[in-house]
Amino acid sequence: MKRLFVIAMILLVSSPLQLQASEDWSATGHRVVGKIASQYLKSSTKRKIKKLLNNQSLDFVSTYGDEIKSDKRYNKFYTWHYINIPLESDYETSEKNPNGDLVTGINHCLEVIKNDASSDDDKAFYLKLLIHFMGDLHQPMHVGLAEDKGGNDFKVQWFYKDSNLHAVWDGDMIDSYGMSYSELANNANALNKNQVKAIQKGTLVDWVNDTHQLTRNVYANVKPNENLRYNYNYDNFENLRTQLQKAGIRLAKVLNELF
Repeated sequence: MKRLFVIAMILLVSSPLQLQASEDWSATGHRVVGKIASQYLKSSTKRKIKKLLNNQSLDFVSTYGDEIKSDKRYNKFYTWHYINIPLESDYETSEKNPNGDLVTGINHCLEVIKNDASSDDDKAFYLKLLIHFMGDLHQPMHVGLAEDKGGNDFKVQWFYKDSNLHAVWDGDMIDSYGMSYSELANNANALNKNQVKAIQKGTLVDWVNDTHQLTRNVYANVKPNENLRYNYNYDNFENLRTQLQKAGIRLAKVLNELF
């Protein structure tokens, strides 16, 4: 029995899902994006998406892009979750990943969904990825530095526990706040129509560069091995909430135009 327990623990620690769990917005974050987006969809868009996703909601499928990481058949999508951009650069001037990035991934999803020759199964698959990638695009460490793997190698502590800068923005702050995804979505800041239009203005690349401005600020305001606690959460949680809200509002724009 003891030997079986040790084997089980090894398998748990070494599983791909566990290793990759900290590489995107937490499940809570992605679901916030999906739920906010659903609040800005046209009725006709909702009907078409509901049919394509077999009645599943945006918040339910928003984590699909992470769930398939444990399946080697989908390894080619791995680089579509992020973009590496030097702090002094923007997307246009940065070196592009030959395997693709968030921008090329999102554009490919759009092409498949728009293509009348695509099967409904393919459209549903790439719609799930699109929903997920639009969330990733607004996580500042997904538009981070190549040398520290988007903050994954930037070691810090979160309330005296070992963490990294990527994980802090993925889930540590969200988890510490203690709200469910629906509570966070329902308590998003109230915006008027002009404010929504301002958020939705621009292109996909404009949105990447917008996120990268926050990325610069994140790197500038933390030191390696720093113990991040209440002050960091106080100073940054509103920025995190804003990013989730922007992601949902912009996702809604993309979906309304797509359907």
